[in-house]
Amino acid sequence: MPVIVILGGGFAGISVARRLEARLAPQEADLVLLARENYTLFTPMLPEVTSGELEVRHVVTPIRTQLRRTRFVLADVDEIDVRRRVVRYHHVLTHERVDQPYDHVVLALGSTTSDFGLPGISEHTWALKNLQDAELLRNHLVWVLELADTIRDEPRRNRLLTLAIVGGGFTGVEAAGEIGELIANVVRFYKSLRTHRVRVLLIEGGTSLLAGLPSKMGEYARRVLERRGIEVLTGDGVTSADKFGLTLRSGRRIESETIVWSAGVRPSQTIERETELPKTKRGAIETAQDMSVPGFPGVWALGDCASIPDGENGHYPLTAQHAIREGPHLADNIAAALRGGSTKPFRYRTLGMMAALGGRKGVAQLPGNRVITGFVAWFFWRTYYLLRLPGLDRKLRVAFDWTLELLFPRDTAELRFGERRN
Repeated sequence: MPVIVILGGGFAGISVARRLEARLAPQEADLVLLARENYTLFTPMLPEVTSGELEVRHVVTPIRTQLRRTRFVLADVDEIDVRRRVVRYHHVLTHERVDQPYDHVVLALGSTTSDFGLPGISEHTWALKNLQDAELLRNHLVWVLELADTIRDEPRRNRLLTLAIVGGGFTGVEAAGEIGELIANVVRFYKSLRTHRVRVLLIEGGTSLLAGLPSKMGEYARRVLERRGIEVLTGDGVTSADKFGLTLRSGRRIESETIVWSAGVRPSQTIERETELPKTKRGAIETAQDMSVPGFPGVWALGDCASIPDGENGHYPLTAQHAIREGPHLADNIAAALRGGSTKPFRYRTLGMMAALGGRKGVAQLPGNRVITGFVAWFFWRTYYLLRLPGLDRKLRVAFDWTLELLFPRDTAELRFGERRN
């Protein structure tokens, strides 16, 4: 029986597995999915986890509950031998090493944060890419307030009360809005901080926020954030960071002990280690329009780790909106290949792009390049993503969290596990 191995349990990988289960009879193929975590993270809601608006477990869905007959393995992928058609992995818990043969392999391993090789970034900044990042950052933000409320060292207190977010894309803009909301919501509980200003800065190396989208979206996002007291710096990129702050290209120095880095992504380290497959300068796997990898029969790629041509001399953006549509199409192509049919190129026109700015404000680009802003865009964002959440239980949990947020202040409990840095 042909073996189809899917690497990755995110939007892309899960959508491939679910479609293959629907398209193929049990005797047509053996389906195997390997993932580092046993859940799928709903990444658009990650900034709200950081601000404490949503509970951690409410934005994740166990992988096993989403699959019917695909064999799931909690594993780290070590190597993809495309010549011998073998995936080498080790089990996360037992560390047992296994060679898994395949007839078709789907690379949906996603991406990680990129520091662009800048000095000090990986050591002294906080990422916001996965669930652990969001929870650690939220805990750190509460720790910062607790420490600043206690110490009498004014220079350090000022560093603690300066929060810098680097990157003016969707993640950076949403993170700045949510962190600003968190601080405004809870700072009244810290009596000695009432006379101190908590600075939140959003730093973007380009000339505008939300680059690549209609300028109205970036301009509106900037106005909303600045009205809330968030400082927005554009046209001045970061050159280095250390434990006391960061340095900008202009030479300006920002003293801070909290730097959130959302300035870029790169494909997963497993993809980076794979030297056989064709890649872009960014390190993403180059595919044909049907998401197969030219010259490597049985190898397919999609999502953040792939560069998929859009048929118009460009490539599809790395968004969840595209990943959940690439997955079923790729699965259909694999089913066609198994049955001796022909594959079809992936075609999809972006429905639009949205960003929540916190404080019941948002921006959204609708089909036809129409832009809406304010409460309507925020409500549209929440409604759309609530409907996209997998599982009725998750929808109800998130809706309940949002309702509680209207009635009560954010939770400032600092959950300390292990040692704390001072």
